[in-house]
Amino acid sequence: MPHIAPKSAEDLRDVKKVLEMSEAAMGFIPNSTLTMAHKPQLSLAFSLLAAVTYGADLKGLLAFYGDAIPEPSNPEQSLTPEQIQLLAFAVSLSAGCRYCQAHTSHRLVEAGANQEKLSAIADYEASAAFTPGEKALLALAFAAGQNPNEATSAHFTALKDHFSEEQIVQAVGVVSLFGFLNRWNDTMATTLEKAPMAFAKASLDVFSWAEGKHGPSEPGA
Repeated sequence: MPHIAPKSAEDLRDVKKVLEMSEAAMGFIPNSTLTMAHKPQLSLAFSLLAAVTYGADLKGLLAFYGDAIPEPSNPEQSLTPEQIQLLAFAVSLSAGCRYCQAHTSHRLVEAGANQEKLSAIADYEASAAFTPGEKALLALAFAAGQNPNEATSAHFTALKDHFSEEQIVQAVGVVSLFGFLNRWNDTMATTLEKAPMAFAKASLDVFSWAEGKHGPSEPGA
């Protein structure tokens, strides 16, 4: 049973072309696309990423969609920048990608978290630094970053006490985006840039952070 019910295709006029594209490619409309449609632009953005990854031409896709791009969601239905970075950092910790850990911890502080809050993520359940809603987000991120995935209905029950279905879909979108980025950067051994490298070395001692394969590729770099 899904943790968030998919939207009905009949109610999704604003993503009609996305649904048409999915049905043409697969012979049916996947429930994953209908679930992403709680945040309509997410379903379009994912369909573009998937199509280009499979070899489609982005210019042709954008011409196909034309003016049919869904309207953005109400800003009040979006997670805050700090909540987004909490999710991104936690799932990167869980997945073990040190490149993304450096980036997301740096951006978390830029989004408003202090060093005390950053370090407290290691023991977030017992920490007074986090609201109950933030703890629910962190629990999901740490569980979903595991392989195999450890997210359960209990995580979503906790999230529903604090967030709308659209916000929860966005949270899963953030976790899933960093699933892509964690895998990409760990596989590519992407070289970490100077600013996030310096921040991570100064701020992530509690996580035993080290750059490893993401260190400078050339002497003096």
